Amino acid sequence: MTTTTTVKKLTLEEYLVYDDGTDTKYELVDGELVEMPPETGRNNLISLYLLSEFLKFISIQLIRHKDTELVVMGNLTRVRLPDLMILTQELLATLGGKRATIAPDMPSPIMVVEVVSPGKVNQDRDYRYKRSEYAARGIPEYWIVDADQTKVTLLTLVDGLYEEAIFQETDLITSATFPGLNLTAVQVLTAGQV
Repeated sequence: MTTTTTVKKLTLEEYLVYDDGTDTKYELVDGELVEMPPETGRNNLISLYLLSEFLKFISIQLIRHKDTELVVMGNLTRVRLPDLMILTQELLATLGGKRATIAPDMPSPIMVVEVVSPGKVNQDRDYRYKRSEYAARGIPEYWIVDADQTKVTLLTLVDGLYEEAIFQETDLITSATFPGLNLTAVQVLTAGQV
């Protein structure tokens, strides 16, 4: 005889008040908690390097680094925790001093960066699922930084769908959000390496 157990699906409201007494970070995917494993040192250095480069163009108040949730829609509600986000002034004002969660009724960030963690599951999440979720959320620019595949994929929202540009080696990354950015793919992908 086979026994099955059913996991209770969380609503967005239940997720927003969920506390298991640990420092574990979770994303909400179709009502289920998905534990976010600790990042690799390389991925942390890449995201910090990009943060430092973006600070040359915008105020620190408009940058979020692994600390702000973004509610997107999938089959059910999903909550993502991007590596980097660039906010608009309007979104910053809307967030105010409340929980660092960008709800569906709030404006979207203008840019999201995901640094791909090793493994097929992480690649699928960043390249497939988040791509459609962020497009549906209306995020104008989405970067996928993949050190394992040695490329930076920059997705620009055009008529509701992302158009893709891939940068490798000494390709100069061209960003609509940061037109004055003077970075090559290799500079981003090797950030912090000695």
